Amino acid sequence: MGMKPDHSSGSVAKHYHDETRHSHWSVRQSGHYLDWDNKPFPFKIYPALTAIPLRREFPHPSLPALDALTMREARGGRVTIETLASLLFFSAGVTKKKSFPGGQEYYFRAAASTGALYEVEVYLVTSEIPGLEAGVYHFCPGDFSLRRLREGDYRQALARAASDESVAHAPVTLILTAIFWRNVWKYQARAYRHCYWDSGTMLANSLAAAAALQLPARVVTGFIDADVERLIGVDGEREGALELFVVGSSGVPAPPSPPVDPIQYAIIPLSHHEVEEPLIREMHAASALATQADVHAWRQGSPLSSLKPPADLSPIKPLPDPKSLPLTDTIIRRGSTRRFAQVEISLSQLSTILRASTQEIPADAFGGPGQRLSQLYLIVNAVGGLHPGAYYYWPETEGFELLKDGEFRSQAGYLCLEQELGADASAVIFFFSNLREILSRYGNRGYRLANLEAGIIGGNCYLAAYSLGLGASGLTFYDNDTIGFFSPHAEGKDAIFVTVLGRAAKGLGRPVRLV
Repeated sequence: MGMKPDHSSGSVAKHYHDETRHSHWSVRQSGHYLDWDNKPFPFKIYPALTAIPLRREFPHPSLPALDALTMREARGGRVTIETLASLLFFSAGVTKKKSFPGGQEYYFRAAASTGALYEVEVYLVTSEIPGLEAGVYHFCPGDFSLRRLREGDYRQALARAASDESVAHAPVTLILTAIFWRNVWKYQARAYRHCYWDSGTMLANSLAAAAALQLPARVVTGFIDADVERLIGVDGEREGALELFVVGSSGVPAPPSPPVDPIQYAIIPLSHHEVEEPLIREMHAASALATQADVHAWRQGSPLSSLKPPADLSPIKPLPDPKSLPLTDTIIRRGSTRRFAQVEISLSQLSTILRASTQEIPADAFGGPGQRLSQLYLIVNAVGGLHPGAYYYWPETEGFELLKDGEFRSQAGYLCLEQELGADASAVIFFFSNLREILSRYGNRGYRLANLEAGIIGGNCYLAAYSLGLGASGLTFYDNDTIGFFSPHAEGKDAIFVTVLGRAAKGLGRPVRLV
């Protein structure tokens, strides 16, 4: 039977969330260690399939990054092999490579990923576009190439799986998946949260890049999981589908798809052996949709309850004419800041980042009026024009509600898993969600949405901060202690994600710990 969007169907997600909470004692009592000899290989390789190299002479969007983040009505762009290469590079491409003594090489990608483990894979379902035949492809960032898994136009099959006819009219749809083991190797069962944080930061890049290329794009989170996974030849257990990213538009509907027969290609093993996390397998299966009726029912329903802001908010003060870097330069320069300088950023900088990062997300089930899942709490350490303290940010009215006045650097560092980044940052953004209401409305699949939306907004914060010459990083946290710190305001809610902002300090800095 398909998953029904009622309260009882959220029980698996609630169990998973509770079992993967971090506490001061759970971190210290964990016997987990990193087996470096068994670290997963960062790229998925199909040795028997011919690589189709993508040319690196692709458009480099010159649009300022802040404009790309706030422009969601892109029109006029055409999907070609060049614009597709640009979109793939600025979403998931390799932007930097570091070599270390002993021959170790590290590849850094366009979008942030927990532990730089890059568990998110990208597949494409395309029509025939200039320079590329219709088919189903896998994108490999390592050699910047495509490998064709199926010949022919399968957009109708994907549209049926998504119960969304507009997918059949889009020239290309990206399918994001996660190879769970890549993240489990370090983070164990908590990795399922990370899959949505990391696909969220990737989608933040994708939405901005599509806007800069004048390509309409949107995120689709409701689909028949087994059908999508069958189409790209993954098993749904070791590797599972996360989201669809629909790009471009066309007035020409797709022809009927060829039969979706099973495919299975050999891949190069990622490690000597893999360790399964039963909680992740259970969570992914319980949050899957099985029929078109399930997809329709899941998308229907009343909006989430809205909160009424108090009258005495401190208004944001965004920069009147922000001079942000072009999106291309922002993504190339972006990293995860390893150390902050403990200096002020301005209220105008923070305001500009928050405004740009909390724009409506073009998606099928969240991100719009009445469907915002994330609630932003802040610890302000050093923001000129805003007194140090704990705040709640109201994006609808663009104002700060003061919850606690005072200096909370040490508390911020402790809540961020006792990392100095939280204490050194100018501002720490804690993403909360009302999981009880979300799971009642969306069922177990609502857990995917809560983490995904936080990841997208966090990814937007990365881009906005770097475009203004600042730094950012994503962190994990002590779940219950974080809730307790912001209570009574946060009582009954759940902590989801953390993003820290500030001015990067020079030097290597301290390592980030995401346990």
